Amino acid sequence: MGSIYRSEHMKLCQIFFQSESAYQCVAELGELGMAQFIDLNEEQNSYQRKFVNEVRRCEEMDRKITFVEDEINKDLVPIPDYNDHIPAPQPKHMGEMEANLEKLEEELVQINKNTKTLKTNHIQLLEMKAVLEHVTSLMDHQSKREAAMSISEAARGEAGPFSVGLKQEFDKPVRDENELKFVTGVIKRAKSIAFERFLWRLSRAKVFAKFVQIQEKTDLFSHEYEDKCVFILFFSGEQLRSKVKKICDGFQAKCYTVPENPAERTKLLNNIKIQANDMKAVIEKTLDYRAKCIHTAAGNLRKWGIMLLKLKSIFHTLNMFSVDVTQKCLIAECWVPEADIAQVKNSLHMGTIHSGSSVPAILNEMETEKYPPTYFKLNKFTQGFQNIVDAYGIASYREVNPAPWTIISFPFLFAVMFGDAGHGIIMLLAAAGFVIFEKKLISMKIKDEIFNTFFGGRYVVLLMGMFAIYTGLIYNDFYSKSINMFGSSWTNPYPKSLLEQMDKQGAESKTELSLTFPPENAFDHGYGPYPFGVDPVWNLATNRLNFLNPMKMKTSILLGISQMAFGILLSLMNHIGNRSVVDIIFVFIPQCLFLGCIFVYLCLQVIMKWIFFYVKPAIIFGKFYPGSNCAPSLLIGLINMFMVKSRDPTFAFDINNGKGKYNATLDDGTKYTYTDYDQCYLQQWYPNQSLVEIILLLIAVVSVPVMLLVKPFYIRWRHSRGLPVDLGHGPEDEHGEFNFGDVMVHQAIHTIEFVLGCVSHTASYLRLWALSLAHAQLSDVLWTMVLRMSLKMGGWGGSAAVTIIFYFIFSILSVCILILMEGLSAFLHAIRLHWVEFQSKFYGGTGIQFEPFSFTKIIRVYEGLDQ
Repeated sequence: MGSIYRSEHMKLCQIFFQSESAYQCVAELGELGMAQFIDLNEEQNSYQRKFVNEVRRCEEMDRKITFVEDEINKDLVPIPDYNDHIPAPQPKHMGEMEANLEKLEEELVQINKNTKTLKTNHIQLLEMKAVLEHVTSLMDHQSKREAAMSISEAARGEAGPFSVGLKQEFDKPVRDENELKFVTGVIKRAKSIAFERFLWRLSRAKVFAKFVQIQEKTDLFSHEYEDKCVFILFFSGEQLRSKVKKICDGFQAKCYTVPENPAERTKLLNNIKIQANDMKAVIEKTLDYRAKCIHTAAGNLRKWGIMLLKLKSIFHTLNMFSVDVTQKCLIAECWVPEADIAQVKNSLHMGTIHSGSSVPAILNEMETEKYPPTYFKLNKFTQGFQNIVDAYGIASYREVNPAPWTIISFPFLFAVMFGDAGHGIIMLLAAAGFVIFEKKLISMKIKDEIFNTFFGGRYVVLLMGMFAIYTGLIYNDFYSKSINMFGSSWTNPYPKSLLEQMDKQGAESKTELSLTFPPENAFDHGYGPYPFGVDPVWNLATNRLNFLNPMKMKTSILLGISQMAFGILLSLMNHIGNRSVVDIIFVFIPQCLFLGCIFVYLCLQVIMKWIFFYVKPAIIFGKFYPGSNCAPSLLIGLINMFMVKSRDPTFAFDINNGKGKYNATLDDGTKYTYTDYDQCYLQQWYPNQSLVEIILLLIAVVSVPVMLLVKPFYIRWRHSRGLPVDLGHGPEDEHGEFNFGDVMVHQAIHTIEFVLGCVSHTASYLRLWALSLAHAQLSDVLWTMVLRMSLKMGGWGGSAAVTIIFYFIFSILSVCILILMEGLSAFLHAIRLHWVEFQSKFYGGTGIQFEPFSFTKIIRVYEGLDQ
């Protein structure tokens, strides 16, 4: 408890390394993870440091590993994790690592280059094969005749919109088929229409085009299919050839030269088929060899990455050390937990032995005024709750840590808002699954951020589920229904004669009867209160909200003020730890008086109202107390206290003829007769209540200027006499220059924040009541509007409806809305209550996180498990 209650004592240590053993000693400290090194070369840039060349070499190897990883991911090859321990490689092995990575990179680059060239040539061969196979049909006599006719008509100006105004005065004869020239090639099918239209317009219809779709896949080694077609372009004259080829280039169409002689085309086609098959075999062998290289690299990639990570981090750490004039000794400064100095010395000793040096590293503890970092020794259970606190701010050095109290208060306040035993069981089972299988889940190294969020807080969720079950039993709320375990303490409030009369009138008139439980005639005094939690009969009562709302509201006020009062008590621990007497006398005590004279006094009245005002009148400690109908109004009493109104020491009655008379003797000797059905209220709790409340109010008012003025003027008095002045307890307040105005403003802010916060924070705790009511009502709506409809159905259809609605509607909505959404809402509100209402009373959260040089932490970040 002591380790998590306050942060560990930290020591600033100076370590002297011999140059030969520095690397190995730092490697041992990285394995230990208990030293946070300070950069002694902040004035130097990264290029002026001693080990800059080694860091550059590591970065170059890192680039090569990244390249290899990208190639592995391109082939969708899984990269297995490496779980074995890998010692940090020695500097002398850097050359071997560089050579292996450089060889692998060059090999992959060369394979990629050759494969790309081979694939391009293979595609061209298949496209040429397709052109040769289709060009015969495209160059038949009919096609050539159509081309000659089209070109001749264009020459006469009879084709296309360009013929307007361009028709020649004489007609040219039809061109001979042997005069036609042609160009063949391959183009993407999606571009063929635009390609044909552009040729027709630019050449004024003097180019005749025909297309045939390629049925076979031209890129056999690609997972994507690209639709292509073979084209042939007929035209007359060599002048159009250059224009046609430029247009082909513009549309990224590949042109292929095809012999006009059919025999030559057949011979060329056979040769291309042989070449394509041979090239396919070569590509397959190349890809097989590449796959072997990729799989081998994938098996070692994580190992190489971890080795390089350790190597680079060690040199980066060595660059933080200063070098003596002889260049033979490195000097480091680091923060070390006082309890772990012996382990650090042992690691230095092991590093010296492994390096083979005869001169050991020397560790000296230093006296310093520097602000130490904050470090808590945590385990897997306390880590989740500490994360909640750290999200608000890192604790100042040796400041009281809210985490021990958060372990209980956080899941409890969550459960007060969530309070349903059935939903709590589901949450408990989910968290228990994480806890039971945590070793297996950790070994899987799942990198999903949402999963890691829930898994990291598995023990938080576990306690949240436990407390939700507890508060659900207190509320007697199980999926919006109550459980009758001990029998109800309430009886039917309606006389038997009335019920018999309504039976005679018919069932419809009886259903109109509202089930309410007035305490004076429905409570079974002989049975007594329900033994545990809320009586189950209130789940059926029409006036159940009139009963549950005041109970939950008053409970929220009691819990809130109790937690705030406890936070103020924890501030005393901080004042004692800082040895600040002025804070104890002129800050802590006035805060206690202000909170106690108003808000704790209100809590006492709530408790007194519960104890002394029972359902029926009673005599307690020799004093007569009427029934609950005569309980004093807390709100009116608090208003009267602030308005300093005098109290009438009598009962005020609103007579309603009833039965069961009680004699009451007041403090002044006056006797009254009180009946069960009289509506009355008590105007004061005890004798001289007005005087006592005036005294309490004066104490609370006087405590405000004490908190505001005394401490700043005391600090000013100490400063005027040259005495040391403590301006704060954070890293930014160590060497601040004294300024009375700043101190006064700072104290005024804290005083105003506390005074107004007592009011606003008390009201803020009413969210416990509000969210509990919202969760209960949503659960009731889900039961009433979803599941109860199927329960009303009969026969086989009703059974099927219950099964379908329960499993596919009610269960899904319960998990998604009532557990996940409502649970997240209650979780966020519980965080707010701890951060603002509780921690603001004593917790500064302005510390510096202890971040030691640790290979474990670095590797987890590298694997994507931490940030």
